[in-house]
Amino acid sequence: MIEFTLWDILRNLLLATRWTILLSLVSFAGGGAVGLGLLFLRISKRKTFRVLAKYYIELFQGTPLLMQLFIAFFGLGLFGIDVPAWLAAGLTLTLWSAAFLAEIWRGCVESIARGQWEASASLGMGRLQQMRYVILPQALRVAIPPTVGFSVQIVKGTALTSIIGFVELSKAGTVVTNATFQPFTVYGLVALIYFALCWPLSKSSQILERKLNVAHRNH
Repeated sequence: MIEFTLWDILRNLLLATRWTILLSLVSFAGGGAVGLGLLFLRISKRKTFRVLAKYYIELFQGTPLLMQLFIAFFGLGLFGIDVPAWLAAGLTLTLWSAAFLAEIWRGCVESIARGQWEASASLGMGRLQQMRYVILPQALRVAIPPTVGFSVQIVKGTALTSIIGFVELSKAGTVVTNATFQPFTVYGLVALIYFALCWPLSKSSQILERKLNVAHRNH
């Protein structure tokens, strides 16, 4: 029987942590890009665009992420489409993240005083110009803390991708546990690594929110 030292266990978990971090970054960046598009649709003057964006957001917010992963990985296979685990995981988390980020940012945009829209419109600005030069710069200050805070949920969400065979931190924990028969040690280390990833993000969100609120009050 092979003996596994604490370093052996930790090394294997840290190797898998790279994929957790990479998947989180890809999902956050992709979700941000799609979410920005959804934001523009959500606040569009055209009712059709608003309704489409609303249904998309409600669909992804109203169904479990686990079910969305199953559909992306197993569902497409029913039509003869072979989807790799990494692609299904990245695509699902991107679309799921986009729905939440779009709603977070919509709330931030709507928190800007209506007078800002009216003032920019009186200067002859179009809708996109209003968003680019007047609304988004102000909404950005409000959006940073909740956006950073939501990134914690993305990191945690990567753990569910283990169910479709993507080898990230939680999946590696299961594999190492089966090899070492040391579940307490392995999952204890897994929990510590997740904490090391998520705690700085949560703390940063709190600090940013406090600083931006103080700056807003002083302004």
